[in-house]
Amino acid sequence: MRKILLETGFSNSEIFCGTGAFEARAKGYACGQVCVITDTNVNALYGELINKTFPECFLTVIPAGEESKNPKTLLKILNDMLKRGMHRNCTVIAFGGGVVGDIAGLAASLYMRGVSLVQIPTTLLSQVDSSVGGKTAVDLNGVKNVIGTFYQPKEVIVDPLFLKTLPPREINCGLGEIVKYGALDGAIYKKLNENINNLRDYGFLEEITYDCILYKADIVKRDERDDKGLRKALNLGHTTGHAFELNYGGRSHGEFVLIGMYYELYIAVKRGICGGQYAEALKNLIYEVLGAMPCYPNISDAAKAAVHDKKNDDADIALILPVSEGEWTELKLGLKEYTRYLKECASEFRGLL
Repeated sequence: MRKILLETGFSNSEIFCGTGAFEARAKGYACGQVCVITDTNVNALYGELINKTFPECFLTVIPAGEESKNPKTLLKILNDMLKRGMHRNCTVIAFGGGVVGDIAGLAASLYMRGVSLVQIPTTLLSQVDSSVGGKTAVDLNGVKNVIGTFYQPKEVIVDPLFLKTLPPREINCGLGEIVKYGALDGAIYKKLNENINNLRDYGFLEEITYDCILYKADIVKRDERDDKGLRKALNLGHTTGHAFELNYGGRSHGEFVLIGMYYELYIAVKRGICGGQYAEALKNLIYEVLGAMPCYPNISDAAKAAVHDKKNDDADIALILPVSEGEWTELKLGLKEYTRYLKECASEFRGLL
């Protein structure tokens, strides 16, 4: 088990990573007022472990899936906490994947103007990315994460124990974010390519998860509130990925990040921003995780959805694009030009399928 200290100008997080982290750290929250928030899928797998580890906790279980990440569910959680008499010194434990982490984190930030938060991520995606950094949110009217706060967890407990019950597609979902980190950081990129045949090995996943968290913690430390232009790098693949995710569904968030990366890599190549062996290697990583690329019937609707992405600061669509190993840049496109590129890329996919 290794520890990463994420120090910001507002608060600090302790992140414990590795085999045995859950057993070593979770027992520290067995006493006192504890509200454990999880979902139906995780509760079916780990309900007994939750009750054994936190015997006096107030357990609230939300329906699994992105559909639960909405203001109605958030208000139900807050109302349940109030009914149970949770006080200012209570601790909210987010025990689950990205949806649970986002909504539980938002609830903790709002209840009595903020109570202690502990993240125990149980999916590869939440371990490698969403549990770290303090972003909390719910969706509204088809726009992802438009209501949210920056609220650092007191502690994050990342244990590969929970990966062993994940189906293959959930592993792929997390690998989507890991490939994103590879496009941002030269050392992670090199390690991914050196282990292209071992991407789903648990030992490799434990090691690469630590690397990704260390990279993200450094970014968050320098730009916690996303106002210095550094943290935007973590959105690589997300503008287009979110647009497709909201319009089509049928795949996990991490898979849509990979799809978004592919489309945005296409734009980077067409604009002369990225190319050569590096661009081909990124394509190969995406294919290795995702398999055959999908094509979509109505690209225009997805492109219009990207206009509402919260990362945009004007009428144009903001994209984070890979340049070379460890280097990225931002490009802003108007809706018409962005739509044209997406349609061109979709036509290319049709030739591959």
